[in-house]
Amino acid sequence: MSVFQNRPALRWLVPVAASVVVVGGGAAIGTLGAAADPALPPRSAAQLLVDLQTAQVDGFSGTVVQRADLGLPALPGIGGSGSADLVALASGTHTLRVWYAGPDRTRVALLGTLGESDVMRNGSDVWTWRSQSNEATHYRLPEGGAEHPHGPNGSGPNGSGPNGLPATPQEAADQALAAIDPSTRVTVGRSATIAGRDAYELVLHPRDAASLVDQVRIAIDAEEHVPLRFELFAKGSDEPAFELAFTQVDFDTPGDNQFTFNPPPGTKVTEGSGEPRRHRPEGGEAPDGLSTAGQGWTTVLVGRIPGGQAPALTGKDLPAGTAGTPNGADLLGNLLDAFPRVQGDWGSGRLFTTKLVNVLLLDDGRVLVGAVTPQRLYEVAGTAR
Repeated sequence: MSVFQNRPALRWLVPVAASVVVVGGGAAIGTLGAAADPALPPRSAAQLLVDLQTAQVDGFSGTVVQRADLGLPALPGIGGSGSADLVALASGTHTLRVWYAGPDRTRVALLGTLGESDVMRNGSDVWTWRSQSNEATHYRLPEGGAEHPHGPNGSGPNGSGPNGLPATPQEAADQALAAIDPSTRVTVGRSATIAGRDAYELVLHPRDAASLVDQVRIAIDAEEHVPLRFELFAKGSDEPAFELAFTQVDFDTPGDNQFTFNPPPGTKVTEGSGEPRRHRPEGGEAPDGLSTAGQGWTTVLVGRIPGGQAPALTGKDLPAGTAGTPNGADLLGNLLDAFPRVQGDWGSGRLFTTKLVNVLLLDDGRVLVGAVTPQRLYEVAGTAR
């Protein structure tokens, strides 16, 4: 079984998802591979791409560190570094444990200071569990279910991280490689040692000037040919805005006990209603309610604010505590009011900018998101109605 699947259905997500996952960062980025460059036989970029596409492993387990930094402060109500809440993966520095023994036996555990959150799949059974609240949810996949089912809340029991975020460097690399087309220059970087293992480095350079991504670096295990580290650099930055790397990895297949969940005493168990979300079939489009414009690195995700129009997009009239912030502070409203007003032939609204992802909130209720320049968002706003 190849652990590096060809997944064209993810094309709409690249590189938007790779950029969205780093919103809210604030951690200092360090180098996770700290050994001298190993001497490896030369391999071309094409050879490394083939290695990735044809990698064959029966299983693995390991510890993964995720770090993100957009230069933004941590937001109240959203867990930062050390939190075990799955939503916390969108910011700070986090440690995960991962186990893989085939597409139907996978587990991801987000380790926090006071507990952990797990998503695991064992055959047709999918469990999510939060130790801090001692709550678990069980989902049962239908007989003959999809080849790559997704778990609840966008979690991916087949290996995708909680809330749809990549849980391993392999998954992050899978999303980036889906964008390889004539708009991407692929080169070979320096060799490295990651988690005690020698690795080649593949570098992806977007050619389109409208992309905010400068380059993506993927460290590939020299023997097993699977990604060990994934780094995403924004234009104008010498440090990765997003980094996902193994700090320890073992390519022995994990035992069955790693994928069997027995609720601890006192656990509140809920049976999930409906079917967990699934990958769209090949050639599929964005999820319901969303559409995309463009392709590859300049893909823009287009959605709409629930409830229709948002005439002024101001937080002044929103009820206190809308964002669940302490002391009744209206965080959402304050954020909206802080965004600069913009307008043009395409309409008017507010623009939220970072060095890696931009968001355009239009007064007519549309929301445009992309790892692209504001000009690219304005261009799409003028055509996507």
